[in-house]
Amino acid sequence: MTIPRVLIIAGSDSGGGAGIQADIKTVTAFGCHAMTAITAITAQNTRGVSGVALLDPAMVVAQIDAVLSDIGADAIKIGMIGSSAIAEAVADRLEQADARVPLVFDPVMVATSGAMLADDATIAAFERLMRLAALVTPNIPELAVLSPEGADALVRRTGTAVLAKGGHGDGELLIDTLILPGGERTEWGNQRIVTRHTHGTGCTMASAIASGLARGDDLAKAVAAARRYVRTAIEAAPGLGQGSGPLGPGIVG
Repeated sequence: MTIPRVLIIAGSDSGGGAGIQADIKTVTAFGCHAMTAITAITAQNTRGVSGVALLDPAMVVAQIDAVLSDIGADAIKIGMIGSSAIAEAVADRLEQADARVPLVFDPVMVATSGAMLADDATIAAFERLMRLAALVTPNIPELAVLSPEGADALVRRTGTAVLAKGGHGDGELLIDTLILPGGERTEWGNQRIVTRHTHGTGCTMASAIASGLARGDDLAKAVAAARRYVRTAIEAAPGLGQGSGPLGPGIVG
């Protein structure tokens, strides 16, 4: 028996709504095997982040080495990096990895609660990771920092596909746009789900896409399935906590 393998490189969320915890739940829901390289430990709940402890970059790389040298991976997902030193160390290691293994990079900068999770130096170091990725998944504020000229300019600069997510936009209709390096575009639109329980949507989306790629789907199919999963997970949110609560179990489809 074989099972698709997804390596997650990201931070831990003590509240279980985002980060490694959300990633593992999502990858498992898609029938894949989740493996982790933890970059940071955060003390957080639905109301915010109260503490962050970064791991040594060498330890982050050691986790990646341990997984890839034995179990291997069919896709890799990167979330919270934590520091420029960790970003550079991860880029150094992944430049040596099998280029056929697709990498999904969620350029996490700010938690749903508003807490900063990446400083300017870390964001600058994202450039190398974006160039290694098969897909980058910025939301509107992240895209504005990474590429003030817009998503098409980011695709041209990095040679990487971009999923420009519209969840932070105004209005009732939200548009997500997938732009491939060749210029092909696919758009999806849905009505906004009115809720405060959206903690971990970006992590969940990127992990769901990585799981689809690990299963052999092309980018458009993987994104479409991930979007459906995230929407059902938002609708199933259990309403935990006093702030932005975690998602519920999504339905893979």
